[in-house]
Amino acid sequence: MSITGDWEYAPLRIPLGTGRSAAAQMMALQSEVGGWELDRLQLFADGTRRVVMRRRARLSYLPRPAV
Repeated sequence: MSITGDWEYAPLRIPLGTGRSAAAQMMALQSEVGGWELDRLQLFADGTRRVVMRRRARLSYLPRPAV
C-alpha cells in the first residue's frame, strides 16, 4: 500500500479462474466496507487481474482490501 498526495493506493491480484461477477462483487464489497474505489484494472493473458484500489488518505482508519 502506498500514499501519494491525498490518495492511498492498494494493489490487489485477483487469481485465475475468478469470474467477472465474482471479481466485481469483491471490489464492490471493498468499496462499501473500506471506502475504496477502483483506480485501475489490468487483465493479463493468463486470466489473472491486477487491480489498484484507491481512497482518500484521511480514511486510513478503515480496513485494507482483503484478497
